[in-house]
Amino acid sequence: MELDSVLVIGGGIGGLTAAIALRRKGFAVEIVEKDPEWSVYGVGIIQQFNVIRAMASLDLLDAYMEKAYGFDRTVLFAGPAGQQVADFNTPRLAGEDHPSNAGIRRRDLQKVLADRAQALGVTIRLGTTVETITDDGAGVTVALSDGTTGRHDIVIGADGVFSRTRGMILPDAPNARYTGQWVWRYNLPQPPEMEGIQIFSGPVNAGFVPLGAGQMYMFLLSEEPDGMTLPLEGSAEAMRDRIGPLAPPQVKAVADQITQNADVVARPLEVVFVDSDWHKGRVVLLGDAIHASTPHLAQGAGMAIEDGIVLAEELTRHDTPEAAFTAYRNRRFERAKFIADNSVLIGDSQMGKVPPVDVGALNGRTIGLMAEPI
Repeated sequence: MELDSVLVIGGGIGGLTAAIALRRKGFAVEIVEKDPEWSVYGVGIIQQFNVIRAMASLDLLDAYMEKAYGFDRTVLFAGPAGQQVADFNTPRLAGEDHPSNAGIRRRDLQKVLADRAQALGVTIRLGTTVETITDDGAGVTVALSDGTTGRHDIVIGADGVFSRTRGMILPDAPNARYTGQWVWRYNLPQPPEMEGIQIFSGPVNAGFVPLGAGQMYMFLLSEEPDGMTLPLEGSAEAMRDRIGPLAPPQVKAVADQITQNADVVARPLEVVFVDSDWHKGRVVLLGDAIHASTPHLAQGAGMAIEDGIVLAEELTRHDTPEAAFTAYRNRRFERAKFIADNSVLIGDSQMGKVPPVDVGALNGRTIGLMAEPI
């Protein structure tokens, strides 16, 4: 298929990955991003083995790993005593010379992706939103908030869980819903003996992810009432309170290091999954816009990255957007649904909404599925 102009709405992980994949296929790409500062959380993110493979397929792995901390090891702990219950390595999908997983600061990941997109010739417009989308079958006319209009062959909505694009093209699609949990994140010094991710389950659910350069980030899950807000003042104390007396000793040991309100990154977990079509006409969605999951399986960003790669592949294999978009959804649906459904299931189990689940077994199934080709 020949495409003279592709518009990507949203300059996050999914939008940037899609733009890079599309440019590598020779398509002209423009990104519009609503945030004029293009700001990113200062904490880290774990990227699992399927993401390492994806970065290699985009020829991004070297630049990516310069900023990341690679590791193979995962250690699981359970209960208030923090007893170790599992210790294993995940597969090296990008070859034996590259690690299985990586921890990376979100700002570093954003810079790696943005630098490569711009080097490939992607046009990026910040502080700009899409006001209207008019698809006449032959192309899409888009009116932007800066008063300009553009004509594009296709439009890709990568604008997150509260996607305006989804509302424009699929008005009957579900809206995002709050699960009942919050995730709290904070950067901490990384112990020199730490070799991989450490996950704690039980009355307090938390984890440590190495980032390199002497840093790791901590994540912590808590059950909170709907509508709760978190003022900046007192947010460090609030995170320490969520650790509490039932936390395992490894987590309690770092509580007194959580001191800076401005460094606490906390948000409610909101999810959405679109069971129907992921496109209408010449406009298609990817990432959190169609399958936002909770972080319990650490695959939200991974699913968005894979979406962008698969979408670019299918656009080169088919003669019409309709055929390409349908093939893209068919390849992605079951994989994304597994992550979305089971991430929520783990959270619901932690909150007592459903019977306990075997998280270790579920993680094993996830590892097997994510190791399969996309």
